[in-house]
Amino acid sequence: MRALLQRFSFLLMVLAAIGLMMMTRADPVFIDAARARVTDAFAPILGFIARPAGAVASVLESGHQLTALYAENQRLREDNERLRQWQQTALRLEAENNSLRGLLAYKPDPAASYITARVIADPGGAFVRTLVVMAGQRDGVRRGQAAMAGQGVIGRVVQVGEWSSRILLVTDLNARIPVVLETTRQRAMLSGDNSDQPRLMYIPRGVEPTVGERVFTSGHGGLFPAGLPVGIVAATHDGETRVTPIVDLSRIEYVQLVDFGIPGGLAAEAAQPGAMQ
Repeated sequence: MRALLQRFSFLLMVLAAIGLMMMTRADPVFIDAARARVTDAFAPILGFIARPAGAVASVLESGHQLTALYAENQRLREDNERLRQWQQTALRLEAENNSLRGLLAYKPDPAASYITARVIADPGGAFVRTLVVMAGQRDGVRRGQAAMAGQGVIGRVVQVGEWSSRILLVTDLNARIPVVLETTRQRAMLSGDNSDQPRLMYIPRGVEPTVGERVFTSGHGGLFPAGLPVGIVAATHDGETRVTPIVDLSRIEYVQLVDFGIPGGLAAEAAQPGAMQ
């Protein structure tokens, strides 16, 4: 019997398949019910088999995570070591700097104070580039204070009321700011002309500013301290250099009115009795 089954097994499987197909045609409801019962019968077995497979997959995923964590830990250790080296270098340079300042009798810059104010009006146009902010004398605002936004200079306070103040932007026709170029350290004057890009004036012949070069305050004139970012060189053509302000002046909502405490500046003059407001 076993030999006969082995010999005719393929034929029996074909006949069984044909029979199942005919039964499906004849009574599909019965076949669906039988298929459902078979699935229910084998479901626990399949679930039991799937548990070890899920456990193995979880173990493999944990292994991958541990490998990634180990690599991340190694990278963080290397970064920490580099930061410690930089810290030691910074501490050494700080000690050396303090020693040199002591030898030179260096006088540090006065501490700066600032007031944050909201822009309430932008009376801009073809002939004026100013902002009006909701802060005045009662808040400690003084004429000549620097106006900054986004870590960059946008202008200075030119008019102070009891409750509000007016800021003259760097693009205004009356704005003049002594500046210095980042790369060449060449001094110049940033002059507004009511356009979106003020000009660099008084640049010596032979000095060609580089497009993309940053422009900082030079500290001359007693208006601003040195090193405040003002803009970026945008174009140089036929001896005329244009600078794009480092802050988008058309999207300013809040400003910082900074008093750097510069002796002899406009703010100091405004604080004197009888000074013009």
